[in-house]
Amino acid sequence: MADISSTKPLYLQLVETLETEIREKMEANEKLLSERELTQVYGVSRITVRLALQELEKRGLVYKVHGKGTFVSEVGQQAVDLSMTYSFTEQMRRVGRVPKTEILSFERIQATDFLAQRLQVAIGEPIFELERLRLADGIPMMLERTYVPALIFDSLSETELQVRPLYEIFAEDYDQVIRLAEEEFYASIALENEAKLLDIHNGDAVLHLIRKTYNDKNRMIEYTFSIARADQFRYKISHTRGE
Repeated sequence: MADISSTKPLYLQLVETLETEIREKMEANEKLLSERELTQVYGVSRITVRLALQELEKRGLVYKVHGKGTFVSEVGQQAVDLSMTYSFTEQMRRVGRVPKTEILSFERIQATDFLAQRLQVAIGEPIFELERLRLADGIPMMLERTYVPALIFDSLSETELQVRPLYEIFAEDYDQVIRLAEEEFYASIALENEAKLLDIHNGDAVLHLIRKTYNDKNRMIEYTFSIARADQFRYKISHTRGE
């Protein structure tokens, strides 16, 4: 494998070789060869293999499971197009995965100053707070904390949320037509309680996402803060230049 004439470090040469193998020949969640096996197959040192695996992990191509080995991330799945979709359930179904939602908490609260500003309601106005764990094919993908105005969704219940997607309830039960969903995201690391729920290590990379959803009357009907596993999500954003 090694090209001694190349100025590129040996571990990066191995990264390119393994990345091609992963993208062209391997399936999501398939286990890679062990470090020892990789040193034998590619004729490089153990430190070269470790550096290569660390780089692949940084790129989101693999993930490590303590005591079990290194596995291929969901690199083959279709990227999420943030400009075209806003439903986790719809997107997972679209790419052939089985979505599941676990409700961690649901309660009616009064809007604090912080939440009132973000949801564009009056301080003290009743709102619903919903915490959910989103999974795909049984793998924890995202933690979500969602706020919606109770004055619009007055009879929203945990029982209904257990069996139907939130946006389906918006449309069918409350005649709320979604006109726009704005989403911003930034990189961070998982705290201990977040890592436990997402089945990752404390300090692993995550994406923080903030979504603001507006109806056809330009009123905000949802404010959601999410924490997503960085090794399970790929995002695509399409930019269209105006006239």
